Amino acid sequence: MAVLVDPRAGAGPPHPVIAIAAPGRRGYLAVMRRLLILLSCLLPFSAVAHPHVFVDTGFRVIYDAQNRLTHVEVTWAYDDFYSLLILEDSGLDSDGDGVLTPEEQTELTGFDMNWAQGFEGDFYLELDGRPLPLSGPREPTAEVQDGRIVTTHLRAVETPVATGGDVLTARAYDPSYYTAYELNRPVTVESTAACLVERIDPDIDGKLAQMQAMLLRIDADADLEENDIPLVGEEFATEIRVSCPVS
Repeated sequence: MAVLVDPRAGAGPPHPVIAIAAPGRRGYLAVMRRLLILLSCLLPFSAVAHPHVFVDTGFRVIYDAQNRLTHVEVTWAYDDFYSLLILEDSGLDSDGDGVLTPEEQTELTGFDMNWAQGFEGDFYLELDGRPLPLSGPREPTAEVQDGRIVTTHLRAVETPVATGGDVLTARAYDPSYYTAYELNRPVTVESTAACLVERIDPDIDGKLAQMQAMLLRIDADADLEENDIPLVGEEFATEIRVSCPVS
């Protein structure tokens, strides 16, 4: 699906906003169920990569006045069960009304920003196939919405870059597949240019068939690393492509 993004008229910095339709949660969970059944049938349970945390995600791509890509703001909305665990472990929302006091919200903010060295933030940007290094998380926020913890954080592009004429790709995934990301929150672009944004969903059936064929060729007791088993998270990641004209 492609959407042409036009700058919003009026004074001040433009904030064109696009929202790209995503598969419904029922369809997504059906895919996850099929994947887990496939893996559990073909591999020993201890070797199965399967998600423990489910996160709805979206992001905001930010350009400066010179049409250089400078920042990305990422949103994570955690599943109900994981949100409950975090709140209970932190001693927050003790009355269970789903509303945090200002003090509780301050305490919650940043709980998921203590990243280990080398952690990529489960978010990957490339410009015409070249990785774009990003900073660590900045300006974190956190709140509870309908029983779910929703956080945001800002990441700076280490070297602001003009992307005009090139294709910027963005994907949110955990390579180890401990966390499963679904790109069903808004994807927005802030730019003075009119940019084309395209969503590329993975071929779930094709990926599952390929994985099944590959796993059937491997002995159940084999070393998976030696057999170059692909990381499932990347295989099932949705890709966003942003194309902006040369300014």
